[in-house]
Amino acid sequence: MRDMLKIYFIAGTQDVPRDKLLPILETSLQSGITCYQFREKELANPDEIELLAKSCQKLCRKYSVPFFINDDVSLALKIGADGIHVGQDDMAISDVIASCAGKMKIGLSVNTLEQAKNATKYEQLDYIGVGPIFETSSKVDAKPTTGLELLRDIRQSGITLPMVAIGGITSGQMKEIRKAGAQGVAVISAITRSENIAQTVANFK
Repeated sequence: MRDMLKIYFIAGTQDVPRDKLLPILETSLQSGITCYQFREKELANPDEIELLAKSCQKLCRKYSVPFFINDDVSLALKIGADGIHVGQDDMAISDVIASCAGKMKIGLSVNTLEQAKNATKYEQLDYIGVGPIFETSSKVDAKPTTGLELLRDIRQSGITLPMVAIGGITSGQMKEIRKAGAQGVAVISAITRSENIAQTVANFK
């Protein structure tokens, strides 16, 4: 589980043009990302979303990398995703667990120490996504930044859940983030806006 979180790539058509998503994902997979989350906020047609999700899933399977879906529990169950990730404002985590536990991995976003403590009540949770650590332009509705302090506070409070840090992260901050207690980083724009994805992933490694 912890290895899976090392370089966790998140993207959908709100981040890159639709015709570029699959090539970018494949290059990222070839370059060594350890997990991919399909987060789709642009397309409205459920059939189109499902088709694109399946294409991404197929690529992930080709490279034996876990395929997660953001927020859409019914789609994750329908296509047999490896995992589901939800935020605090999405479907209640207890409902997600009721539907998905035992069928796939489950991740939850947290933005405060209190939310992280609440997360520990659910033994079926596989990891928490903590952030946004730094300012991010990838999410329109991003919560207030937490800095590295929240990662440290979570670890110092005795919470042992695997953590992935998210939000405005570049490869230069990787050491600090690991030192603060996270197993890895979740990135969007660091990869989608990279001119050399292989080099970017190598830098994160």
